[in-house]
Amino acid sequence: MAEEALAVADLHAWYGESHVLHGMDFTVRRGEVVTLLGRNGAGRTTTLRAILGLTGRRQGSVRVNGVETISSPTYKIAHLGVGYCPEERGIFASLSVEENLALPPRIAAGGMEMEEIFAMFPNLRERRSTAQGTKLSGGEQQMLAMARILRTGANLLLLDEITEGLAPVIVQALGRVILKLKERGFTIVLVEQNFRFAAPLADRHYVMEHGRIAESFPASQLEAKTAMLHEYLGV
Repeated sequence: MAEEALAVADLHAWYGESHVLHGMDFTVRRGEVVTLLGRNGAGRTTTLRAILGLTGRRQGSVRVNGVETISSPTYKIAHLGVGYCPEERGIFASLSVEENLALPPRIAAGGMEMEEIFAMFPNLRERRSTAQGTKLSGGEQQMLAMARILRTGANLLLLDEITEGLAPVIVQALGRVILKLKERGFTIVLVEQNFRFAAPLADRHYVMEHGRIAESFPASQLEAKTAMLHEYLGV
């Protein structure tokens, strides 16, 4: 059994008075890709934010690479090797691709060099010095947001709706990147509305409803769980 990269137990989270997570329990083994599935409002994005301490308040247990982080500030959690790619991407619009990639600090050993990044994201190589963030397509911006995390040395990646609104050819390219990262031993948590994208990539699936895990199953049981997924997701 591979060591746990992430272990979440009885995690509750609030935004102000709003109680969003109601006892999340799930684990991710080192080198695994898992999905958090669920309808909008189920609490999937809040789960990623709560892992990093970005919600208003949280309680329970979040262990990252064996270290309890529930009382830790976000920067200390990041330094345990956690990289977060939010849905809004957050790239610097006035900077070029290369400048965006040069900015992130190294938080752990093993951050990818620029040439490794460009080998993994050929679209960015073509635009490396000429394109400001505002001139990139949505797909190129998403690739840049992911590439920037890989520069830091993070090995546990929290990816939030990375295919949202992107052309099918870009979605396929992102799928290939995730498979390459998996081959290199990265651990990945995918929040994804596009189940057809997520299904072939993941080792295990967690289905969320009302701020907690409603179902979980390995990829090998996917076919047998189709009816249940229709019920929870409407897919």
